[in-house]
Amino acid sequence: MIQVGSFRWMKTLNKSTILNMIRLHGPISRAEIAKMTKLTPPTVTNIVGELLESNLVIEAELGESTGGRKPIMLKINADAFTVIGIYAGAKRIRGVAANLEGEVQHTVHVEIPPEPTEEAFVDLVQGAIRQLLDRADLQTRPCLGIGVGMHGLVDTEKGVSIFAPNLNIRDLPLKDRLEQAFQLPVEVENDVRALALGESWFGLGKDIADFICVHVGTGIGAGIILNNELYRGPSFTAGEIGHTTIDLNGPKCGCGNVGCLEALAAGPAILYRVREAIRQGRSTVLAEWVNGETERLTGEMVHLAAQQGDELAIEVLADAGRYLGIGLANLINTLNPSRIILSGGVARAGHFVLEPLQQTVKERALSAAAKDVAIMCSRLGDNGAAIGAMTLVLQDLFMPSYA
Repeated sequence: MIQVGSFRWMKTLNKSTILNMIRLHGPISRAEIAKMTKLTPPTVTNIVGELLESNLVIEAELGESTGGRKPIMLKINADAFTVIGIYAGAKRIRGVAANLEGEVQHTVHVEIPPEPTEEAFVDLVQGAIRQLLDRADLQTRPCLGIGVGMHGLVDTEKGVSIFAPNLNIRDLPLKDRLEQAFQLPVEVENDVRALALGESWFGLGKDIADFICVHVGTGIGAGIILNNELYRGPSFTAGEIGHTTIDLNGPKCGCGNVGCLEALAAGPAILYRVREAIRQGRSTVLAEWVNGETERLTGEMVHLAAQQGDELAIEVLADAGRYLGIGLANLINTLNPSRIILSGGVARAGHFVLEPLQQTVKERALSAAAKDVAIMCSRLGDNGAAIGAMTLVLQDLFMPSYA
């Protein structure tokens, strides 16, 4: 069996190449692997023997004969192991336990109270992981690792949460804390970058070399895939489009600057505009729904009011869409992606946000091709970032990096 808690056994180029070949093309024969990888048949046979012994690969059915004996086909033993993905957001934690093909088998959802201490936050993350480990049958499906998609700035090499602004947490060594607690390898990544990785393996970014995943919720961030690789930047800040300046005279942002995209189009910005309009006496069904207690307003309420034809709700969502359109046009003009995938609560507000967003992109993107870039909503659902976090573990197994 593979030594649970360590991928060192896997970290050779030939092993990972063959394992990934079986993942992508299985059921596949040893001869086909040798042909596609240009490795010698004896090398393939030896490595496949080790993979079979580890239980990562199993022999499936017999293939078609080309004149001699029918070849024995190989495939990934997907249900032999468990991987865990955790989305650690600003307001909630979502977790998934999945098999080696990314099929989600268990989920967990934990609300985060306002302004948690660092210890309380770590306890909530560990509690979510324990729930998933308890539900998984670890006797027959050992856990190979834990991936975490963390809100805010993340040092992926050290596994440190550098700054989670909406939690006011700094320099949290999350990887070390979780590895000590569970004795399993842990990968930590920014939540939206993890989501982009999940989209590239299992979502609308599959088989697309260049795309951008944009999450619009409590904050705004982007995960950038360039030439099939996740782009992080040397200081891990690539994709922080929520803190690009859209309006020099705009409202102050939580980051300390003014006029950031996040301060104009994220969920809290939308609610702030609605509350201010109500305080100024603007007529809206939203005021009636909360009986004047504007702090009870939610993004879902604003969307529902827009669906019922409320002018204020429609206006505020359209403005958010236009601001997002400016931000996306800037991304398109800079990086020229072939697709943009939207996720998050604001992105789910439908045509109230998407139509003004797409119109603004058409007006501001430079070329005809850029104007027509496909902008679509993620299909991974509420667990998208957790699925992305789980994909961090799969990537480390099937496509490890080499120093």
